[in-house]
Amino acid sequence: MIERLWELLQELAEFVTTNFDPARDILDIAIVAVAIYWVLLLIRGTRAVQILVGLVVLLTVSLASDLFSLLTVRLILDMFLQSMVLIIIILFQNDIRRALARVGRGFFPSVSAQQESQMLEEVVRAAQALSRRHVGALFVIERETGLSDQVEIGTPVDAAVSKELLTTLFLSQSPLHDGAALIQNGRVASAGCILPLTLKTDLPEGVGTRHRAAVGITEETDAVVVVVSEETSAISVVMGGEILHELDAPQLRHTLRDIMSGNQRDLSRPPEAVERESSPADETPRERLETIPDERPDRPTGPRSIESAG
Repeated sequence: MIERLWELLQELAEFVTTNFDPARDILDIAIVAVAIYWVLLLIRGTRAVQILVGLVVLLTVSLASDLFSLLTVRLILDMFLQSMVLIIIILFQNDIRRALARVGRGFFPSVSAQQESQMLEEVVRAAQALSRRHVGALFVIERETGLSDQVEIGTPVDAAVSKELLTTLFLSQSPLHDGAALIQNGRVASAGCILPLTLKTDLPEGVGTRHRAAVGITEETDAVVVVVSEETSAISVVMGGEILHELDAPQLRHTLRDIMSGNQRDLSRPPEAVERESSPADETPRERLETIPDERPDRPTGPRSIESAG
């Protein structure tokens, strides 16, 4: 084994001596280092990190089997690693798609900063209005990762995001109140969408099917989900499989803006204290005095869909 290591070191030294070009190689290493750092930032906080660690462990075992002449282990790993490129593409397809979409959007932004800010404000206003009426809701905001493969699309809407539209969709009289409203490219793309449920068993006590659906979609994608609980009227934000509970309107606005701007990549910490802002959603007499017909007496008595529980 020692002789084998010595031979490898000699071959490496000979290769470096023959092929080393300081300027070219420094540039080459710098580009690769930046690319690796960017990829690590991209997958941080996702399940891709766990998959990557597993692949690194397999490669380490493969090298160890070569050094210690473990023929059977080496044979099995060689059969597996021969298809490594295909395996990586399959396992990381969502992350690869998200990376390419992020690069493309850098050159061709689909939603301007002003449009995005207005869209988030309408989502905050709608969540606040529904919370006051104890009406459950589920808003899914698509980011870099496309959601078409993960979401069972309901009824196409393709309308501008507005507080009036979002609140109307989730009133019990609406045929689209069960399910989620999907927001893509700054517009309400569809409503009544069915989301995959998480298999987690360690969710906070008291969360219902809406929260399980929100966690499920954010485990598989980089989407941000706003949940309004029907039972408690609490507003939550879900991202990366994590739930941030009990947000008021300023905190929700602050959190969504930080997430969409890239300043906040996870929900492991609560939002910083936010002074109450003066905005049309919070202060206008029209908002304080408007009424939404009480829909509870007309609730359907039949079985509810998987999204109707808060």
